[in-house]
Amino acid sequence: MSGTSDIPNSTPEALEKQVEIAEKQSFPPSMPSRLPEEVSCLHVPLDTSKVSDEEVAAVDRFQRACDYLACSLIFLAKDIYRGGDLEEDDVKTRLLGHWGTCPGLSIAYSHCNRIINKYDLDMIFVVGPGHGAPAVLGALFLEDSLGPFYPQYQFTREGLKNLISTFSLPGGFPSHVNAECPGSIHEGGELGYSLSVSYGAVQDKPDLIVTCVVGDGEAESGPLAGSWQTHKFLDPAESGAVIPILSLNGYKISERTIYGCMDDLELLALFSGFGYQVAIVNYTSEYNREMAAAMDWAVETIKDIQHRARVKRELIKPRWPMIILRSPKGKGCPKTLNGTFLEGTYHAHQVPLKLARTDGTQRKMLKDWLSSYRFDDFLDEEGLPTKGIREYIPRASKRMGQRPETYNSYHRLNVTDWKKFGVTKGEKTSATHVVGNYLGELLRENDTTLRIFSPDELESNKLDAVLKYTDRTMQTDPTLMAKGGRVTEVLSEHICQGLMQGYTLTGRTAIFPSYEAFMTIVVSMLIQYSKFIKMGLELPWHGKFGSLNYVTSSTWARQEHNGYSHQSPRFITTMLSFKPGISRVYFPADANCFLSTMARCMRSENTINLMVSSKNPQPSYLSIEEAEAHCTAGASVWKFCSTDNGLNPDVVLVGIGNEIMFEVVKAAEMLANDIPSLRVRVVNVTDLMSLSSMHPHGMTQLEFDSLFTTNRHVHVNYHGYVMDIKSLLFDRIEPTRITVNGYQEEGTTTTPFTMMMVNNTSRYDVARAALQHSIHNPYVAVNCHNLSSNYSHKLDEIKEYVFKYKDDPPETYDVPDFKDKRTI
Repeated sequence: MSGTSDIPNSTPEALEKQVEIAEKQSFPPSMPSRLPEEVSCLHVPLDTSKVSDEEVAAVDRFQRACDYLACSLIFLAKDIYRGGDLEEDDVKTRLLGHWGTCPGLSIAYSHCNRIINKYDLDMIFVVGPGHGAPAVLGALFLEDSLGPFYPQYQFTREGLKNLISTFSLPGGFPSHVNAECPGSIHEGGELGYSLSVSYGAVQDKPDLIVTCVVGDGEAESGPLAGSWQTHKFLDPAESGAVIPILSLNGYKISERTIYGCMDDLELLALFSGFGYQVAIVNYTSEYNREMAAAMDWAVETIKDIQHRARVKRELIKPRWPMIILRSPKGKGCPKTLNGTFLEGTYHAHQVPLKLARTDGTQRKMLKDWLSSYRFDDFLDEEGLPTKGIREYIPRASKRMGQRPETYNSYHRLNVTDWKKFGVTKGEKTSATHVVGNYLGELLRENDTTLRIFSPDELESNKLDAVLKYTDRTMQTDPTLMAKGGRVTEVLSEHICQGLMQGYTLTGRTAIFPSYEAFMTIVVSMLIQYSKFIKMGLELPWHGKFGSLNYVTSSTWARQEHNGYSHQSPRFITTMLSFKPGISRVYFPADANCFLSTMARCMRSENTINLMVSSKNPQPSYLSIEEAEAHCTAGASVWKFCSTDNGLNPDVVLVGIGNEIMFEVVKAAEMLANDIPSLRVRVVNVTDLMSLSSMHPHGMTQLEFDSLFTTNRHVHVNYHGYVMDIKSLLFDRIEPTRITVNGYQEEGTTTTPFTMMMVNNTSRYDVARAALQHSIHNPYVAVNCHNLSSNYSHKLDEIKEYVFKYKDDPPETYDVPDFKDKRTI
């Protein structure tokens, strides 16, 4: 099988001939690209002379045994097939799984084992076509990497029966590679992230190689398309390497793949342009010999690049190796069924013989299919696949299914004291700028276990102080090359997320700062990751996970200049939907609170943390000591802006969010001036989950009532969507006793205070709510209408001012002053 066509041109007659050929054979050839033949010089020539016949025979046996087991997992109900007729009861009642990608994975896995033995490598296996679990499970069973984790799947006849009879059924492994699968650091159910996860995994692990199999359907996805560039952030002096294998079988679920329609010249031009050296292995009678030579070349190229960087200290732009492996979709299954091609077409994608249980003809075809693997070559006297296989399996510590990097390699961070970076109470400063310095020190103190992955927004979010301590990682920029940078900035949130997942799932900790509105780009990836760690934590053999830490700044409240498209707190809502205990959401109200929160998140384990902060200068309300106590509690009364330290309030005003809290404090200042007889308790919530009754951080009901009272109205000014708060408090407080204002999808290119006004979160809206829910106080009742009307009028005046002068009134962001107005 070749990636080029014999059709010399693209005339209508030639095209008609091409279609005729495509309809009459499996894996039809691609149309010629009409690129100049000179491009073929980019193809890496493979030296097969050093690959022995014994090595070729060994990988062939492994592949046949692996495919035999994969087919058995999908179809058979009780045990492997060892001869004779197949009866209806021998076939599963529900046929689930994906056969089409399995043979390609068997090829890749067998050749990984070969080079692990030959070069004594530390290697893990990342599966992009994740629905090929039957092949991966077959390989893991062959190397006895299931038994150490699952007693029921020991390398015995009983273990093999258990594996086959439970696959893709209740109590067994699912049809895709997931957290339950030993050796896995990548959820295979959603495509597009395998390559970025692989590059994240090898960072700061100089001896590790990840072989990443990328499906050609998966390669069509946006995240994967961007990820081909990720090697440009890999410093060969300090990190390991990735061998990408593009498994090109030509078809998706029901259509040709884009890459399957490209000829060799197109593929060479594309991937050479991405910065790779490209070896193409076509499916011929010698494909195993060529694949072995390609893997040897890849390892030796990696070792040469690393030697040049580590020993010779050469500053070069490396061209890393990649392999394109062409093989028929569903290789080995029946060629045709009722005149329709199976092997080499999309009909082999899932279960090629769907009626094998009830249809005698299909059951006979299944029997012949299983017999085609010549299982007598590798089944021993006990019916276990050992002959000619076990002696070529890597020793236990080197097996890809048992590498500790994939399940038990968590390194706790050295979290230095944040207090030396604290600011003076009352100082007006950017919280993210202050935290940037602290993050710089954390990166320096944890120079192999902590990294920042960010879109091109570090400076915009005022976290650039970290660059005083470390560099960026762009290895194709001569000013940054080989500088040991800890900050990766790439304008793809998907790549950042993938790098962070790979880095975290191999035992380290990562931080992802970004604009608030665009963090939602990775929501689907984060959902998959949350499921992965939730399942991992439920496995008795899986160790801890480092925390995944998001910092969202440039919030909707200060995106008035970029406009409506840059305004969205929706990522918070996603975080609230995760399994209680996994997610944390923090709203540090000032610089000291942010420092305390960052230290807390850096110490956390097994969690996904979100910290929402403003990058704009804001008052530092709390001292270092007060901030530490407040953040430990998660929520508390801010006595300095409450009446009589918050005693006996008429109303409770709650602020959740940096800019939002400023409006609450200004409202309290305004009410203290305008109606001193109104008794206000001001509460700030910094740990959003402390409000939930279902979360480990949640307050008890007694604590909740003591903070928010049992009989006074509570008005919440919230950074996110109103329903977030209502869902958290539905079982906490009588609905008539609470009102919530938050982001209402209102905003445009305007001024910061106008953003507050249009979303009803301004100080005047807060003050009016306080008045209207405090009329049980007779002094308030007498003055309520008058003051409320004045506040409405003031809002109208500000709107007119903004329209006229294109800016907020100059006194809008004066630091609140409660001196002589509240009892401290």
